[in-house]
Amino acid sequence: MEWGTLWKIKAMAFRLPNAITLRVSLLFTLLAALVFLVTGLVIRATVDHHFKEQDHATLLGKLELIRNVLDDWQAEPDSLRIKQLLRDALVGHPDLQVRIELDDGAQFFATSESVASIMHSLQQANRPAAQQHALIDWRADEIVYRGFMVNVATGNPAVTMQAMLAIDTSHHNEFLTAFERQLVLICIGALLLMSGFSWLAAKRGLMPLQDMVRVAQGISAQQLRERLDVENVPVELQPLVSSFNAMLDRLGDSLQRLSEFSSDLAHELRTPINNLMTQTQVSLTKPRTAQEYGEILYSNLEEYERLARMIGDMLFLAKADHGLIVPHREPVDLATEVDALFDFYDALAAEKAVHLERAGTGDLMGDRLMIRRALSNLLSNAIRHTPPGNAVTVNIVSESRSVIISVENPGPPVPQDQLPRLFDRFYRGNASRQRIDEGAGLGLAISQSIVKAHQGSVAVSSDHNATRFVFSFPTTTEVETR
Repeated sequence: MEWGTLWKIKAMAFRLPNAITLRVSLLFTLLAALVFLVTGLVIRATVDHHFKEQDHATLLGKLELIRNVLDDWQAEPDSLRIKQLLRDALVGHPDLQVRIELDDGAQFFATSESVASIMHSLQQANRPAAQQHALIDWRADEIVYRGFMVNVATGNPAVTMQAMLAIDTSHHNEFLTAFERQLVLICIGALLLMSGFSWLAAKRGLMPLQDMVRVAQGISAQQLRERLDVENVPVELQPLVSSFNAMLDRLGDSLQRLSEFSSDLAHELRTPINNLMTQTQVSLTKPRTAQEYGEILYSNLEEYERLARMIGDMLFLAKADHGLIVPHREPVDLATEVDALFDFYDALAAEKAVHLERAGTGDLMGDRLMIRRALSNLLSNAIRHTPPGNAVTVNIVSESRSVIISVENPGPPVPQDQLPRLFDRFYRGNASRQRIDEGAGLGLAISQSIVKAHQGSVAVSSDHNATRFVFSFPTTTEVETR
């Protein structure tokens, strides 16, 4: 088996389970185990240090007794008396081993016959005088001893003896072994409890997610009104719940617009098709002359052209949605384009007794036909909604970083809640759908797509004085720097 495959198998084996509750409880248990391990090691080291301090104090106390006794030794005749005093001073300490040597290495006193072999390792240590009182641990005859070797003065200034003191630490080791076993059992029991409690805590903490699952399971195209209560979830989950509710708001708004778009599209297609069917049925009710059939075909041609324009507009918007509208860049004189549109709409404006006025000039780099189409949609829309005897005003303002074109007309104000939707497809802002001569309601949406294709922006405002549409195009320099 290849190393790569073997590594993947090992990685899968050590991968955490795919459940948040189990992951949280497992990680919490591992962290608790780490804390218990460190705490246990610290406690064990503290107890061991305490025993060392205790043994050191005991040995120093016995050393002081030995010094006091040896202080009475002057010469060999005092040896028997001094040894008896040492035995009396050290009685009652079976775990204590003491060996005292003369200057020539001869044994002066020993607490047992085997003390020479016990102290052999201590003698080999050969420590400097400054560290003579520091404890040394060594093993002899399967027993761990702890002790030190120091020089001891006698009553004879010419004679100095060496005292070796050691204490059997078996009872300490037995205690530490039992302590470690009990500590391990306590930690295991605590870890089991901690793992159980952490699982319950994680499960309890994730209950708001179950509410989110319940809401998500109940979502459908017909049921998008239910929302999660942000105030009743933990602080850590509030951003998630807010984002979830915002997503539902967006979905609801998108579905509502899609539903309205489908309804409007069906309505707009139904009208010309019904006209075509009616005219065809009427023409078939009786024989007609060639001239009459020609007139019917011309009438049908108008409906076909209307359908073709609508389909063309829909294809244009579909391309704009996918970023497929790439405008041809050429210098565009906006004043010239607006004047040309004024000439085109002069007859319609005269029919409605509306004046057309322009102020300002400006140039930009863009697709002249697209920009003319966008302005044409605004201008025709403004003429239709301007009361007779008033004027539609087009203002062109050149600024350092943009060229602004606004089309303003007096008339009934557009409600503020409808302003953001004026650029939606087929949106007319009221329930009336009988304006057959007013287009399919795609003009403003197409104008917005054209402006965005030129990296510009659109805005609209309305009050009791006028309704104003504003197109803002970046200058040539601004486009080149983006």
